[in-house]
This record gives sequence, structure tokens and C-alpha cells, in this order.
Amino acid sequence: MARTARAEKAEGQCQENKRSKSSQLFGEIANTTSRAAGRAPTFVAAVAVVLIWAITGPLFGFSDTWQLVINTGTTIVTFLMVFLIQNSQNRDGAAIQAKLDELIRVSTARNSFVGIEHLTDEELDEIRARCEHLAKAEKISERAVQLTGKKAGQAADRVSD
Repeated sequence: MARTARAEKAEGQCQENKRSKSSQLFGEIANTTSRAAGRAPTFVAAVAVVLIWAITGPLFGFSDTWQLVINTGTTIVTFLMVFLIQNSQNRDGAAIQAKLDELIRVSTARNSFVGIEHLTDEELDEIRARCEHLAKAEKISERAVQLTGKKAGQAADRVSD
């Protein structure tokens, strides 16, 4: 058992070393920025910037340059945040998928579902439809068992009367 844990740790370190320096740097920057962007002080700072910009409007005569400053700033921040949000969602999705795969692997669930996130949309739709059909059939089956139990109870009551 200890050998397996050591082998898994070595494999994880090997994969970690394969990541490029730029990928590691981007991951660290994205993680740090994502954490900072989601905090209340960052929101307060953004509100403060907008308020300062609005207050300075009369000082600059609400000029085109004054408007361009906020438009350019918000466009740049939005553009960069799209990439950070996508990176964060990709990491979260991969982590959740790995956890689900592990739960499927160690449970009585069908292992055939491990890795289905790599299938095409049509293949996923087919699997989803099959699962829905099985769920409906199971619900009908459960209802039939309940009805049979109820009828058996009624029959037993009649016999005992």
C-alpha cells in the first residue's frame, strides 16, 4: 500500500514538472488575481474608482477624454477578467470531474461514466437520454412495487376479516 502511495506521489511530481514555467506562472497569477477579485475590498476599490471618476466629471467638463478614461479602463479589466474567469472555471471543472471520477471508481456506480466529459455533444445527449429512460423505468418499477405491496396488504386484511 505504501508503495502505491509513493508511486502516485512520484507520478504527480513528474506531471507537475512537465508543466511549463509560463503555465505555472499564469496559474499562480490567475489564482492570486481570482482570489483578490472575489473579495469585498476589491469591490469597494472598484466602486471608489468609479465614484472618483464621476466626481471629477465637472472638473474636466465631462470631456471626451474623461469618458474615454473610464471606458478604456473598464474594457481592459473586463477583457482580462474573461480569461481569469475561464481559467478558474476550467480548473474547478477539472477538479470536480476528477473527484466525480474517483467517486465513481470506488463506488458501485458504472465505471463506464468515467471520462464521458470527452465525448461529443451528441454522444452525451444519447447517454443523458438513456439515463433519463432508465430513471423513468425505475420510477415506474418502484410505483408498481408500492402498488403491489398495497394490494397484498389489502388482501391480507380481507383474509384476516
